[in-house]
Amino acid sequence: MKKKLIASLAILPLLAALAGCSATNASAASGSTAAKTVTVKIGTTDSSADYWPVLEKKALAQGIDIKLVNFSDYNQANPALAQKQIDLNLFQHLQFLGTYNVSAGQNLTPIGATLIVPLGLYSTKYTSVKDIPKGGTIAIPNDPANLARGLNVLKSAGLVTFKGNPTQPTQADIDPAKSRVTVTLVDASQTVASLPSVAGSIINNNFVQDAKIDPKSALYKDDPSSPAAQPYINTFVSRAADKNNKTFAEIVKLYHSPDVLALVEKQSKNTAVIVKNVSNAELQSVLDTVEKNIKASKK
Repeated sequence: MKKKLIASLAILPLLAALAGCSATNASAASGSTAAKTVTVKIGTTDSSADYWPVLEKKALAQGIDIKLVNFSDYNQANPALAQKQIDLNLFQHLQFLGTYNVSAGQNLTPIGATLIVPLGLYSTKYTSVKDIPKGGTIAIPNDPANLARGLNVLKSAGLVTFKGNPTQPTQADIDPAKSRVTVTLVDASQTVASLPSVAGSIINNNFVQDAKIDPKSALYKDDPSSPAAQPYINTFVSRAADKNNKTFAEIVKLYHSPDVLALVEKQSKNTAVIVKNVSNAELQSVLDTVEKNIKASKK
């Protein structure tokens, strides 16, 4: 009996050791799983969009914890990326990115195409472009990228005529004698608020959505499927040093999942054109051309 008691006492430390070892392994395994989860901060201007929760869930299943950082002013999202406050951003087209890179002396880089959305002319006073009277005023976003695109929309609609063929038109390029309307520049966030006091406004898609304006009510809009729309491809953007980051590439891949894209298209009321099969090298080529044209226009 004494021998059995001694044997039993000898077994207890062994069991304790095994239990301790098991707990340690479980903790280590838990720590290992946590270590494999990578947090990626993404700057955006539409963090409330329905597709984000789906994309976040898909990413988390792959060990990627997406943290959204919302910017009410989209002029802040690129500086935040350049200053390493965020890891990626998703809110802009190549023309806007090129304008920022040139003005700030940066080289932020597109790492994945998403979509092109049309830029439209809206009005609460008129239902057709032909109804806009001569001398009417159109509000346009004042940032250079959207100003140029907005002016091109008005030119295509027959509302303004340019002096010559500017690659980056500004208000100074409008020929007043040959144009039906005048243009007033406002902050992009004020284009909706300006509607009651002007004949019409050029309004970016995200502000159209925020104001719950039906994009199909636009009097005129550019064609997102046209080759001329390439500078307006929206992309995920990273710092140049991270352009080959595999985690970021996986996020782009997950964005193009059918269920995510279905929500993206629904949010745009089926006006967006999803961009597929465009390589990052092709995106960079378009960006290079955009930046070249911007620099040439400044000479």
